[in-house]
Amino acid sequence: MDATLALPLLAGLIGVALFFDFLNGLHDAANSIATIVSTRVLRPQYAVFWAAFFNFIAFLFFGLHVAETLGTGIIDPGIVTPLVIFSALMGAIIWNIVTWVFGIPSSSSHALIGGLVGAGLAKTGFDSVVWTGLLKTASAIFMSPAIGFLLALVLILIVSWIFVRQTPFAVDRTFRVMQFVSASLYSLGHGGNDAQKTMGIIAVLLFSQGYLGDEFHVPFWVVITCQAAMALGTLMGGWRIVHTMGSKITRLTPMQGFCAETGGAITLFGATWLGIPVSTTHTITGAIIGVGAARRVSAVRWGIAGNIVIAWIVTLPSAAAISALFYLAVDAF
Repeated sequence: MDATLALPLLAGLIGVALFFDFLNGLHDAANSIATIVSTRVLRPQYAVFWAAFFNFIAFLFFGLHVAETLGTGIIDPGIVTPLVIFSALMGAIIWNIVTWVFGIPSSSSHALIGGLVGAGLAKTGFDSVVWTGLLKTASAIFMSPAIGFLLALVLILIVSWIFVRQTPFAVDRTFRVMQFVSASLYSLGHGGNDAQKTMGIIAVLLFSQGYLGDEFHVPFWVVITCQAAMALGTLMGGWRIVHTMGSKITRLTPMQGFCAETGGAITLFGATWLGIPVSTTHTITGAIIGVGAARRVSAVRWGIAGNIVIAWIVTLPSAAAISALFYLAVDAF
């Protein structure tokens, strides 16, 4: 394809990708602020500014391993065309909007991955899929919430033992301060893992059109633009999902909020450094369930948690189906 003729199309597709990134921040704002809002440590309007700032600066702390996985490790970059990228983004965007409207904390990450897989399958069939990367990502659907659950459970047991002689008032006062730290760490992990997914999409699009030369890499302007789009989305909130995450699963104290955010942040940091695109939604949900279960099993509203798990399972195939239909419909014309 002639690079000059492709510029308007590329600019439009990059705009669509950034819109997805904005929706990702909007949709997943709950991941960063649900606990600190539900414990009343910060008001929602202040919490979103706090989360957005740390979302934006995340690129200073992490490499771009997740972007490389998204760009080359889900579908074969050799089959990527503007139509493949457009279809993948539309599948992810439509699924994100549907789940946002109904307040379902599904995964923007897996919606995007499902969109890529669906478009790749529609174009060239099963040969388009990089199975090692897809299976690694699919396994994270179960591993990231499980690790978040266990870390949060262990943290709350350790913290409870350390502060056993403190009065409830003193513990509450301490962890109201500590939650600023844990929320910052979780927002860093969220910005570090999630924004890189859109970076990978834009970079593989540029690579497929010959703009990056012979070697895949992520230009710095792509990094900054994606971080800014996600931070802007976080500023816009996502209050339906904040309510589900922050109060419907289990009621949280500042100590529990700290343990949930810290357990989730450790999980995200590890996954980002390993280049595994995990779901920040899955991770924080597992951590919140972990702190609730540590108090008592009945403290967790398992019916709501079960509905969230169902949403996790259907996200990837649903986004893939929407993406494949988009590809086939547009390709027919």
